[in-house]
Amino acid sequence: MSGVDGEARKRQDGKRRSGKKEVRAPRRGQLFKFLFPVTSYIVTNVCVLVFWVYLFVLNRTKIVGRHHVGEATNTLLLSNHQSMVDSFLVGIGAYFPRALWKPHLIPWNPAAEENFFKNPVLAWFADNWKCIPVRRGRRDFHAVHRMSQVLPTGTMVLFPEGTRSRDGSVLPGRPGVGLVTLATRPRVIPVAIEGMNRALPIGKVIPRIFQRISVSYGPPIDCSEFYAMPRNRETTQLLVDKAIEVIRGQYTELRRDAGFAPKS
Repeated sequence: MSGVDGEARKRQDGKRRSGKKEVRAPRRGQLFKFLFPVTSYIVTNVCVLVFWVYLFVLNRTKIVGRHHVGEATNTLLLSNHQSMVDSFLVGIGAYFPRALWKPHLIPWNPAAEENFFKNPVLAWFADNWKCIPVRRGRRDFHAVHRMSQVLPTGTMVLFPEGTRSRDGSVLPGRPGVGLVTLATRPRVIPVAIEGMNRALPIGKVIPRIFQRISVSYGPPIDCSEFYAMPRNRETTQLLVDKAIEVIRGQYTELRRDAGFAPKS
């Protein structure tokens, strides 16, 4: 039995013992692929308008450094992670309302396969939100390959922490994001979010209103020093650590400006 087959067998056995069925994203038919440019534009921008009202009307959201993002393709927005809707916040802050007439600016983003692809209806919406299914808690090289395919001709939001922070602080980074960066060599824009952990805490479904939220976009991170290094786990971790350090600095500055005590 090969190593890959062995790992697949172990996952299946684990699912049987836990009584849970493994969730996988459905196959996309030809009709979906044909209609995708239209349906994705409609679904994404309707959702963006709803989230814009929530973020900027029902809450006080402040955007800092938007001019650093620009409109170039192969742009990777690396952000800390506080809530389930952070991808919308990062994308809206960077590109709204320009994405209404420049739909190529709508970022791709990762989404946990077991949450966003667990039924056909939700999977259809997730696909049209330009979500890439990721098998959480596993080394999902298929997802990394898909990200590396779409990023050079578009933009993408990724979360190097790999999970949401319960208290809002910036967690250590995981090396997976480094694989995408080394493969595509994008413009890497560091993004810091402050306040979404209060607006939509982990475990809550109904978002809160009248919260102070801040998003900071920093100048591009120079990752060229890593491109000549061996493409291994150590290199990807060093790259992610550098990004996390920058994001943590932006996050600390946001908290200071908002009048909160410093937090790492």
